[in-house]
Amino acid sequence: MAFRNSVTIVVSPRPRVGKTLLARLLTDFHRYEGRDVIGFDVNSGDETLTQFLPAQAKPASIADVRGQMALFDSLIADDGISKVVDLGAESFAGFFALAGKIGFAEEARRRAVAPAVLFVMTPDRTAVEAYRHLYDRFPALMLEPVHNEILGPPARQKYVFVGSGTVMVRLPALASGLRRHIETPPFPFADLHRADRLGVPLDVYDDLQRWLRRVFLEFRERELRLLLADLQSAFKFGSR
Repeated sequence: MAFRNSVTIVVSPRPRVGKTLLARLLTDFHRYEGRDVIGFDVNSGDETLTQFLPAQAKPASIADVRGQMALFDSLIADDGISKVVDLGAESFAGFFALAGKIGFAEEARRRAVAPAVLFVMTPDRTAVEAYRHLYDRFPALMLEPVHNEILGPPARQKYVFVGSGTVMVRLPALASGLRRHIETPPFPFADLHRADRLGVPLDVYDDLQRWLRRVFLEFRERELRLLLADLQSAFKFGSR
């Protein structure tokens, strides 16, 4: 099967680990690559995806049946739009309980939608057990561990059970003096090349551009891995 659409769910059972920043960057990466993209903000925190990307993201809820249907129907739609879900820590358990109940991952693949989970790693037991649960419960999901460098050394050794083929996605650390320039919404990274540089001083702009190039290179390498996995899946399917 060749996948035509992508859905990436950015998650952690822990708050304040850089999850929304990762979702912002991935959404703007799709924009930068010239793709149609929409972000779903399932997050009740203050620094949410819709605040930073009001033109590309919209709020979503799993608190009631209507909201659940609207979200999951959108995620499995074969519409050529890349989707990014910023899943708040408070919604983590409920989202995946519902996803398992309705067979979300399997249905997505039947509709040529490639579902992936970017899981921000932390060394605590809650996160490690949550990651293992996703790995055991959802074999149809592409589960990708993320090392946010600002959190310190990677906790890779605690996630070894996923197998030797798993490749860690790295989110490069941004110097604290630069972070304040990107933490006031709205701030679309894909528009950073504009003449006014979103009001960012020139010296800061150059540093941000270098950091952003590193992030986008990481995403491009990730996409190549996903494409290879897709081709291998299609080859196996066609040889049966």
